[in-house]
Amino acid sequence: MKILDQEVQGGSALSYAGLLEKIEILRSRLRWASKLDRPEIEKLLRQANGLRDEVMQLSHKERFVQAASSEGARIVQSPGERRRALLARSFVFEGTFGDNPRLLDALEVAEKAAPTDLPVLIDGESGTGKELMAKVIHANGSRADKPYISVNCGAIPENLLESELFGHKKGAFTGASNDRKGKFESAHRGTIFLDEIGELPLPGQVKLLRVLQSQEIQRVGADEAISVDARIVAATNKNLRKLCEEGSFREDLFYRLSVIHVSLPPLRERKDEIPLLFSYFCDEAAEALKRRPVKMTPRLRDFMLNYPYPGNIRELRNLIYRISCLAGESAGIEHLPEDIRPRPQTLSEAPAADGGAAAAAILANSNSAVSLSDAKRAASDEAERAFLERGLREVGGTVSELARRCDMNRSHLQMLLKKHGIHSKDFRHREAPPQEERRV
Repeated sequence: MKILDQEVQGGSALSYAGLLEKIEILRSRLRWASKLDRPEIEKLLRQANGLRDEVMQLSHKERFVQAASSEGARIVQSPGERRRALLARSFVFEGTFGDNPRLLDALEVAEKAAPTDLPVLIDGESGTGKELMAKVIHANGSRADKPYISVNCGAIPENLLESELFGHKKGAFTGASNDRKGKFESAHRGTIFLDEIGELPLPGQVKLLRVLQSQEIQRVGADEAISVDARIVAATNKNLRKLCEEGSFREDLFYRLSVIHVSLPPLRERKDEIPLLFSYFCDEAAEALKRRPVKMTPRLRDFMLNYPYPGNIRELRNLIYRISCLAGESAGIEHLPEDIRPRPQTLSEAPAADGGAAAAAILANSNSAVSLSDAKRAASDEAERAFLERGLREVGGTVSELARRCDMNRSHLQMLLKKHGIHSKDFRHREAPPQEERRV
C-alpha cells in the first residue's frame, strides 16, 4: 500500500484512470501472493476496494465541481440550450421538467448541491414538483445507490411522531410488540425527504434539530444513542421565514435546513412549459390506459393553455388522465370537470361581439353576487359566440366546412351553435335577384 500512499500524498498529476489501473494491478498481485496468509490478503483486498470506491466518488464530485466552476465563463444560452447542457453533463432529471428559465435556475442549483451532503430546502406551491426535485438531488448525488426515504410530516399524528422518525423498543408503549426502526435509521447512508416540514409541531422540531446537530437518534424507550448518516432534503409550501416570525417554526432549525435553498415557480408562471407537459402526460396516460394519445379540440387546448392551474403540475396531470379516460379519439370542453368548465351565457341580452360588455353587465347586476371567475366565463362565452359567428360568415353558413376548419366534430359544433342560439341559415349567402329585376 506504500506505493499508493506516495502517489496520493505526493499530489502528482496522475489521472484517475491511471490510479485505478494501479489499484487493479495491486489487487491482482495480492490475489496471487504466496508469501502472505489468506487473512492478510483479504484485509488488503478490502482496503484496496475501499480506496477504489473513494476514488470513484471523488471523480464523480470533481465533475460537478468543474461544471460549477465554469459557470462564470459560460456564454448566454437559450432555455433549450441550458436544458440540453444539463443533460450533456450527465445530470439526470425527469421529462416533466421543462425549459422555463426560473425552473432551469432551480435545476442548476440542484446540480451543484447534489454531490454534496449539505441540507437542501425546497419550497413552492402544492403540486409544483418538490418531491420530484428531491429525487433528482438524490439521484445525482454520491448516495444514489443508497436508500431514499420519504416522510410526510403533516400526516403523522403528534403522539406517534417520535416513534415514526426515530423508532422504538419493544414494550416502550402500548402496542409496541417489537423493536422497530425509524425513518432516520432506515435512511442511514442515504437520503431522507421531509415533506411539508412546516407542519412539524414544535416538540418534533426540537428533536429534529438535535438529530441534525449530533447525527444521533434515540429510539423511544431506549437508553443508547444510534449514529445515523442521512442526507436531509426538506420541502414546504409555506413561508418558513414568516412562520419563524410568528413563533410557530424554530429559526435555528430553519437555518439548519436551508443551507441550500431551491424555489420552484408555480405553473401559471411557466406557461411556456405547458405544451411540453401536455405531450409528456398524454403519452404517459395513453400508456397507462393502453390506447392512443388523445387529441384535443382547438377550444379545449386553448382553455388548458390559459387555465391558471391552482393545483399546478399535479392538477394538469390529473386533468390529462381524466380527459384521456373519458374521451375517445378527440376530447372537448365537455370532458372537463364541471367546476372548471366554461359555463353557458346567462345574459342573453348582452351584445354578441363584446365579451367585456357582458362581463361588465354581470358585475353590474346587484341582484346576484358573482365572482371574478364568473365574469371571466361570461367573457369567454361571448368570445366563443363571436368566433362562431365570424366563422359562419366566412364559410357562408356551411356548418360542415366550419367544423373541418376548426378540426371539430360536426355534432359538437351543432351543439355549440344551439348553446348560443345561432342559426347557420342566417349566414348563408342569398341568391342574387334576376337581372331584369335590378334594371331601373
